[in-house]
Amino acid sequence: MASTVTTSKDQATSRPGYGRLLRTRGAWTFLLPGFAARQPFAMLTLSIVLLVQHTTGSYGAAGAVAAVTGVSMALFAPYSGRLADRHGQRAVLVPGVLVHTVSGLTLTALALTGAPLWALFAAAVPTGASVPQVGPMVRARWGVKLKGSPLMPTAAAFESVTDEFTFVVGPLLATALCTAVDPAAGLVTEAALTLVGGLLFAAQKGTQPAVAADAGRARVEHGSALRVPGVRVLIVAFLGIGSVFGGMQVSLAAFSQSIGNPGMNGVLYGVFAAGNMLAGIACGAIAWRAAPQRRLVLAHAALALAASALWTTHSALLLAGLGLLVGMCIAPALITGYTLVEDLVPAGARTEAFTWLTGAVALGQAAAVTAAGQLEDRLWDGAGFLVPMAGTALALATLLALRSRLLTHPRGRTVARGVGHREPVAVD
Repeated sequence: MASTVTTSKDQATSRPGYGRLLRTRGAWTFLLPGFAARQPFAMLTLSIVLLVQHTTGSYGAAGAVAAVTGVSMALFAPYSGRLADRHGQRAVLVPGVLVHTVSGLTLTALALTGAPLWALFAAAVPTGASVPQVGPMVRARWGVKLKGSPLMPTAAAFESVTDEFTFVVGPLLATALCTAVDPAAGLVTEAALTLVGGLLFAAQKGTQPAVAADAGRARVEHGSALRVPGVRVLIVAFLGIGSVFGGMQVSLAAFSQSIGNPGMNGVLYGVFAAGNMLAGIACGAIAWRAAPQRRLVLAHAALALAASALWTTHSALLLAGLGLLVGMCIAPALITGYTLVEDLVPAGARTEAFTWLTGAVALGQAAAVTAAGQLEDRLWDGAGFLVPMAGTALALATLLALRSRLLTHPRGRTVARGVGHREPVAVD
């Protein structure tokens, strides 16, 4: 009988960490192009807000157009993920980046020519619907590479850090382009980067998850990842996170305008995103002992508490400090949520599940952008910060009420894992 004793040397060499993760064979072939392909996503909403606000003079109109883009992405992202699970990532990504590039440039042209608001809404729909879901695709590739490995939580943390690094660079780049070059420069650059980065990522065929021959039959039997109760709870939690992103984007832009320094917007948002990135790095370096369900609730409680103070702030320095704190509370919630997907959802539906969560963030962001824009136009400067406070409080209440649905079962015990209507069947 094989020994089950693990020596201290084995434990040291097998300890999850970023160094070991990045030494995973073939990882860099999709990490580098994946980073390039997801960078434009961090520029999209802010570029739209800055362009439309410049051409219309209204944060409400700018927020509404950005919201249509976000809602469209949220609605179409899960369908894109399901198609990627069924037909492969490349088959979905290549036409998607082409449509997104054309749609983004069309939206830019309409805004610059003073087109009516309904025309901007019409162009915003395909722009959002075709946003490349690179983040979920990268996470799905990690799932294939690290199947059964203790490195999965580290990979989730690494992806959160990567996402947030793009949200440090993206807003700064979008703000610099829109304020120093031209109001349309941010959206034009976003479209160009999407095209180049997306095609480079799609070219990495060797690391994309294989499409099983019986994948179609399995999907008919099990249905959508949305049928997993825990996924629905995570969607609500991620809607709350999205409300923070959307509320911060509009409110920080309005605050910077109110103090006569529009360029401060990118700095403040960059500090907020930097807090998220730093917390993500720390999360990946910690060997967690607490259950992920408990960590998720605690992270959302901290996020709701930090977000509740934003609307009281009238100093740029204090706002930067609070933004840093809010950002540091987001990363643990995001990382834990994505980690739970690995336990809750079968491998054949994970890309779809990841896109549901990404779409939830986009939908929460879209609703928050709209609400915050209206509050900034109609009430006092800083009223938009009420939106992150309300969104995180509602998400926390939902998590507390439904946290039992996030409980997972040991791998190898059942199939379907709550997907579909059949009773779980024991397997060897």
